[in-house]
Amino acid sequence: MATAGNDHLTGIGARPIPEFDGVHDVWPRGERLQAVREAAAAYKERFKTQGQVRAVQSVDIAAAPYPVKYAFHDAVSVPTLPLISMINRMIVVQYDDFDGRARTLVFEPTVPEGSAKAPFYRNLQKVTDKVPGGKLLERMVLRYYAEPGDVLRRLGLIPDDIDFCTFDHLHVQDPRMILGSTEVIEGEAAPRKPLFGGARMLVHNRELATLESLHPMQWAWYVDGGLDGVDPEKFVTLDGDVELGPGVALLWTPGHTDGNHSLVLNTPDGVWVSSENGISLDNWQPELSKIPGVRRYHEVFGREICPNANTLEDSLDQYDSMVKEKTLADRCKADPRWLQILPSTALAPWKRFWPVVPTYVHGGITYGEIKGGRG
Repeated sequence: MATAGNDHLTGIGARPIPEFDGVHDVWPRGERLQAVREAAAAYKERFKTQGQVRAVQSVDIAAAPYPVKYAFHDAVSVPTLPLISMINRMIVVQYDDFDGRARTLVFEPTVPEGSAKAPFYRNLQKVTDKVPGGKLLERMVLRYYAEPGDVLRRLGLIPDDIDFCTFDHLHVQDPRMILGSTEVIEGEAAPRKPLFGGARMLVHNRELATLESLHPMQWAWYVDGGLDGVDPEKFVTLDGDVELGPGVALLWTPGHTDGNHSLVLNTPDGVWVSSENGISLDNWQPELSKIPGVRRYHEVFGREICPNANTLEDSLDQYDSMVKEKTLADRCKADPRWLQILPSTALAPWKRFWPVVPTYVHGGITYGEIKGGRG
């Protein structure tokens, strides 16, 4: 795969973030959390002075089922439906890199048919097909809004306008659907063509390595074979924390997966953070949650976050990462109690899942005007 490092970052107009050097190696763990918090506060001060992104637009892609027990670390304390829905959200970001080149980044361009290939969803579909009322349940939790290509057209973009794409992590993602493949995917008639022309995928080197060599504890959530026939040069591998240009960064937030990273944006309303470490603001601010059991989780355990916990590759790291995100995010102008954190996959605010509905919803973000072309 493409190599990480400062020279490699220079090639895409990006640079590393020195404030976080070594913080994830601090020992013991209590001191590491404090080091992460202090580094995030220091970086935020510099990040906000460097400038803002040109434009941002979020668009919903699809809603898919997800177990309640994972969504809030099994904290929900009343009987509920076993599944809720999470809405995948794609974010288009336009910015200038540190060499002054205009760039377009697509964050979370989920292709639903690719996600369905992950073992977790394949097995869930088998169960749904067998149980009485399974089809009714499927209609309750599934909804399709737009494919990534549809979103581009809606925003006046063409595939060649896109420089980079990225996911916070590669759970239930099939890179072949995005980057194209020289091999025919099972069940299809011809090799996939790239969805975004010559765009390259930004990925943390640990996340890509995970997909290359899955551990049994990781297997259910990744699309095995998702790299088959994909040109290695289509990846830009990153180490640690990286800023892509003034007002846009990808922060390494390990824990949910080893190579998880979070999108951080500086906008006219201040700093926004997006990831799937949580699926609603209730995960990051459990003290304000109205979901039964989530506030009690915070009070009983003395924890300032309640993680999205389908895979706890390292729960302490995920805790630290969510504190890192909370420290970066600014307060919401509409209601300053809440942070400007936009889950990349968000708990659907549908009454059918009451009382497991988000206490507060941003809904999406829009700043500036997304423009086609390279100008």
